Amino acid sequence: MSVVSMKQLLESGVHFGHATRRWNPKMAKYIYTSRNGIYIIDLQKTANEIENAYKALFDIVANGGKVLFVGTKKQAQEAVKEEALRCGHYYVDQRWLGGTLTNFKTIRHSIKRLQDLYKMEETGMFEKYTKKEVSKFKHEIEKLEKFLSGIKDMKKVPDALFIVDPRKERNAILEARKLNIPVFGIVDTNCDPDDVDYVIPANDDAIRAVKLVTWVMTNAVIEAQGGVVEKFEDEVINQDIVKEEKKERKPFNKRPYNNDKKPYNGSKKPVKKETTGKAE
Repeated sequence: MSVVSMKQLLESGVHFGHATRRWNPKMAKYIYTSRNGIYIIDLQKTANEIENAYKALFDIVANGGKVLFVGTKKQAQEAVKEEALRCGHYYVDQRWLGGTLTNFKTIRHSIKRLQDLYKMEETGMFEKYTKKEVSKFKHEIEKLEKFLSGIKDMKKVPDALFIVDPRKERNAILEARKLNIPVFGIVDTNCDPDDVDYVIPANDDAIRAVKLVTWVMTNAVIEAQGGVVEKFEDEVINQDIVKEEKKERKPFNKRPYNNDKKPYNGSKKPVKKETTGKAE
């Protein structure tokens, strides 16, 4: 059994690449053709690469590894956060902080500061401070939560990195390379496939496409942890239903042409003079 069907890939728009004028020649082997100035990704190769990435990520998590999901572009933020929370792993959906991996000790200090502020708020210590100081603490909490909420429970460097768009997450990839952390990534036709270890050629600009691929990789994590893999919850367009709807629609009937009308001869109708009702 495959982890994802061709129908799901097709209906989510995974096959749509970038414009032909914006592409990376290294992605040529994953491109099927071009249409209307847009590259079309070979979904058969995408499905095969997803299978390979799925097995590799499954093995990492089965051996006790942790995964960090990274997607800071708008199209990926929601999917990355939801799927990471679904499998109980870590995520970064806002700006990537420099040194998140290579300087993790410093990041841990920031996380500890956030946890300390949580304790101060829960124990009522904020009441001992002035309103201005409390406002400053809350502003600090909001700032730290924005960037660290997805990794605040991360005790050590992750064992795998899943990213959306290698061009956008260049800094995260460079840090993972230094620490020999395997990188799984959604790679579009304008990206360099050499940046990641497990290439998933797919559309990284469509929300549904990103959500589908991220959902599949999260299933690998859940299955490796002994959980039950969920069914696809996204709204899938049923082509059979669409065809039936098209059949049921009544054809548009134009108004019948009235042959009794006299053909227009180009002459203008005489303009009637307006009468004012006054006697001349």
